[in-house]
Amino acid sequence: MTGYTAREPTASAPHFIPVPPCAAEGAPSPVHATGRTLNWGIVSTGTVAELVAHDLLMLEDAQLLAVSSRDAARAAAFAAKHGAVRSYGDTPELPGHGHLFADPEVEVVYIATPHGQHYEVARAALEAGKHVLCEKSLTINAAEAAELVELARASGLFLMEAVWTRFLPAIHRALGIIGSGELGEVAWLHADLGFPADQDPRWRLWDPAAGGGALLDLAVYPLTWAVGVLGFPQSAQAAGWLNQDGVDPQEAITLSYPRGRQAQLMASLVGSCPRNATVSCTAGWLRTGDPLHNPPFLEIHPVGAEDRIERFDPVGHNYAYELRETTRCIQEGLQQSPTMPWDHTLATMRLFDGLRAQLGLKYPNDHHH
Repeated sequence: MTGYTAREPTASAPHFIPVPPCAAEGAPSPVHATGRTLNWGIVSTGTVAELVAHDLLMLEDAQLLAVSSRDAARAAAFAAKHGAVRSYGDTPELPGHGHLFADPEVEVVYIATPHGQHYEVARAALEAGKHVLCEKSLTINAAEAAELVELARASGLFLMEAVWTRFLPAIHRALGIIGSGELGEVAWLHADLGFPADQDPRWRLWDPAAGGGALLDLAVYPLTWAVGVLGFPQSAQAAGWLNQDGVDPQEAITLSYPRGRQAQLMASLVGSCPRNATVSCTAGWLRTGDPLHNPPFLEIHPVGAEDRIERFDPVGHNYAYELRETTRCIQEGLQQSPTMPWDHTLATMRLFDGLRAQLGLKYPNDHHH
């Protein structure tokens, strides 16, 4: 198969995602301060930005200083709702986020624009000297991601892809159970995520310029389970189709690992599904509740022992964990998170580039580099 060859990090051992301090068992709540208060800006005012703003306000050492949107009225309404001190909208000379990045008091920004804009917006933020937490997928392709990583590295700034799932206690508990050997060796993994999305070509999910489609929007969550349990694969195959606009409504992905282990991932914008992850092992199996990217419970089924369910209560909308990690890293002078390092983002983008080559999936951004 073309397009994907495993490169570092190979990490074939299971549960190699380290547990962040705020998600470990018995750890302090993610809302408790770990250092000085940081001034935050939020770029874009969509649904995810609303949830993140709510959780950001729970942190003892975070202040929501500013928000930006193309629409000044929307930015002002968002600021009023979430207690942001300032709001910025587009003007003839500068987009709203440009004004926000020019604000000397903003230290760290959360970028919630559509995927197709991540590269240019994150680049502008880093060039303005801001630390960056950017919605997944970090960029459209590996070339864009590598440029952002190099810029962050050279600028001495923190940069992280906002794969919030990696920081949740339920995920770390699951990886701990699998790593403990209680269920034996991992044999295979299945993870699916999908929903029937209204097929409006103007919606970012169906817009090629926005980086629309199931792969970049949904597949990162099933992939998080595969990477957490098995590491990055030796090879990857994708089967799927493209609609009349060249966007992928659905794909099945098979990842192959040493010793015959496999992961099967499904991402769909056309079908409803259980939205869970199942890890099959030689002495039992584990399954998440719905949804797999924020599971309220885990089912553990050891062979020859009692089945059990472990439940997890959310903190706000559960974005507090990635916000705590970002805050802690910046306070400690780290440029990348040990739990969501740049290598993992780059390996993910290379993997997606390879899968896109198999699907024939192209985006306008691909021509820029």
